Amino acid sequence: MKLLYQTHSPYARKVLVMAREAGLADRLTVVHHETSPTWRNDEVFRLNPLGKVPVLLLADGTALFDSNVICEYLDGLHDRQPLIPRETKARLLALRLQALAQGLCDAGIAVRHETVRRPEALRYPAMRDGQIEKLVATYDFLERELVHTATGEPFDLGQIALATALDWLAFRDLPDFEPGRPRLSSWYRRCLERTSMLATTFAGQTVD
Repeated sequence: MKLLYQTHSPYARKVLVMAREAGLADRLTVVHHETSPTWRNDEVFRLNPLGKVPVLLLADGTALFDSNVICEYLDGLHDRQPLIPRETKARLLALRLQALAQGLCDAGIAVRHETVRRPEALRYPAMRDGQIEKLVATYDFLERELVHTATGEPFDLGQIALATALDWLAFRDLPDFEPGRPRLSSWYRRCLERTSMLATTFAGQTVD
């Protein structure tokens, strides 16, 4: 399988961490592709009409996207403990955590648009502030609730999504989630020590 990847995408990294946790990394050929809303990558567009990575290209030519779909596919390929829980409540909590993680990334991207990516004259401070409010509210929710939904092993899809999202927020110098949130900070620091996280660190800048 071929994974179209981006070394500074939290969504793409989630897939690669998932693959490593599932013991599937050696079945992937990982190819970095730059994409952005303003820069067209024809090879990515040929496989995904949204022009985004990650894209997983299967042996029969099928292209899977987005990261949620790819992770669900990968979880069906291994014989370890499922990374998307099968029991209903555990599954819902893992998927909820993944949704929160994706929302953090979406809000963080919006903040970056209104602070460093748009031309200064086109930036909208109210949008920036509204998205930062969402980030902070989610950080506080996670500090209260994470202990109940992420206990360490297995490192399920929700935890993978959150760990990669938080590390991306730190990588991009977005509002800090650690001060005043000791449980969230401790959990994040433990995640950084996992082999799957150490092997997939972020690098590079967005090309617009």
